[in-house]
Amino acid sequence: MTGFFPDITERLARARADLRMGVPIVLEGGAVVLAAETLDADRLAHLRTMGGVPVLAVTSWRAETLKARVYDGDLARIILPPDVSLSWVRSVADPADDLRAPMKGPLRSARDGDAALHRAAIALTKAARLLPAALVLAVDDPAGFAAAHNLTLVSGQAALDTALSPLRPVISARLPLDVSEAGRLHIFRPDDGAEEHYAVEIGKPDRSLPVLSRLHSACFTGDLLGSLKCDCGPQLRGALGQMGAEGAGVLLYLNQEGRGIGLANKMRAYSLQDQGFDTVEANHRLGFEDDERDFRIGAEILKKMGFNAVRLLTNNPAKVAKMESCGVQVVERVPLKVGENRHNHGYLATKAAKSGHLL
Repeated sequence: MTGFFPDITERLARARADLRMGVPIVLEGGAVVLAAETLDADRLAHLRTMGGVPVLAVTSWRAETLKARVYDGDLARIILPPDVSLSWVRSVADPADDLRAPMKGPLRSARDGDAALHRAAIALTKAARLLPAALVLAVDDPAGFAAAHNLTLVSGQAALDTALSPLRPVISARLPLDVSEAGRLHIFRPDDGAEEHYAVEIGKPDRSLPVLSRLHSACFTGDLLGSLKCDCGPQLRGALGQMGAEGAGVLLYLNQEGRGIGLANKMRAYSLQDQGFDTVEANHRLGFEDDERDFRIGAEILKKMGFNAVRLLTNNPAKVAKMESCGVQVVERVPLKVGENRHNHGYLATKAAKSGHLL
């Protein structure tokens, strides 16, 4: 970095913010990108005047629902019709009206050329917590185009980098809790400008011994509102209660709402569940994987707090495997079976059958 110029991490954060606001970005490999969710009619009309062949990049999961050809493995590049409308783009990107209007096509998918920039575009929309769908149009002089239109220019390769952003401790302070007056809240901030994550420390755990720990993903509806559609709230309170009873523990509260897709997309998934789809099917229809969370964050926080071994409160074997792969020893998996009710019975059954949870 030279002087005040933003580095690539800072430019990627700017790109995510631009996409959320509906502002196009430019990829250095030669493409202008607009998020389908935040696209407006004026920018779509301008895109159509630029020539070339604009495409709507969607994940293979969304393409499967749309019956669109997938030539690129993990994504499809759907060619925009000449008379494309904003409502068409949104209906292809968003499955809200799939059952009411199932026929979107016929859809034609591009099969020639490299899809790397389209893959980067989808990665950026996901990181912005938007629907994973992006309009992409090739441009010959990306740097010049970005400068002429005052747009953020970023590297497509950097957008696809899956390395974990460094996490920095910001502050910790004493926080008496119902479960234990010996509570302490730690705040960790990633360098990439994404959401902060928290660690709730109960008592004074011995760093040389395995600590009772839980990786808890944020759930606004369950943790705060008491939603009966999931078991998150009871798991949060149950884990803290067990740590309070033992006098020591660490609960990591990771801001990865909705299995990492964000609250708005989670509500979209809930709406699809009301149409009869289970939680995994709903994620797929939206274009997401079963689970988009990154549990490396939890392992990194634990290590920064001085813990290298845990007794992990979880029903999810994937969390155990990820902790082990990140250098945190799981000496015991402690079951946490709470919160089942008539509203979430199907949800829990799906977690067991399709996500391998030990319920």
